[in-house]
Amino acid sequence: MSRGWIFDLDGTLVDSLPGIGASLNAALASQGQDTHEPAQVRTFIGDGAEMLVRRALKNADEHTFAAVLQKFREHYAAHWQEGTEPYVGIQELLGKLRASGDCLAVLSNKPHPFTTTIVEVLFPNTFGWVVGQRRGIPHKPDPTGLWEILHAPSWSAKNAVLIGDSVMDLHTAQAAGIESIAVTWGYHNRNVLLDAKPTHLIEDVSELCDLLFVSTP
Repeated sequence: MSRGWIFDLDGTLVDSLPGIGASLNAALASQGQDTHEPAQVRTFIGDGAEMLVRRALKNADEHTFAAVLQKFREHYAAHWQEGTEPYVGIQELLGKLRASGDCLAVLSNKPHPFTTTIVEVLFPNTFGWVVGQRRGIPHKPDPTGLWEILHAPSWSAKNAVLIGDSVMDLHTAQAAGIESIAVTWGYHNRNVLLDAKPTHLIEDVSELCDLLFVSTP
């Protein structure tokens, strides 16, 4: 039976920090709010657009929050390609997995329209299932979105693995009872990832490639 590989997007497949940071700072500046350096923006990423903006604003009122969130979404929709690119080796890895007949999916806390657009542009004809943050579907670590993928045709929880750069990804996999792979090239601390007890901890894309093909029957 083929394996199923479920990838997080930001910090796992793509380095999107420059694009997110530019759009966030443009939105903050439009409302007279303090902007942030990339290292600080990095700590805001992982829980969706609303939490990104709330962390950037800290104690701002709801009117300011709503205005910044709207400006962020508008700017990001227009400019995300200026600061988002696949990590080195990811395209080649996905090509090999696709050629092997394995099932591929993306599960992200990024809003669903952005998730699908980025995947379609950067990874055309690669993923059979793409699930982003949607109204009514709790974001990771709630496993609802993951179960949506696992219940799709050709998928089985017994043969599926979730790959991500955050503790949230690991907790999502654990909640669904599937294996997990933590990658250290993303936006989260290596020791924190270790403490969350992933099935595997991977340092670079070539090591991930070796692991996935060893794991494939």
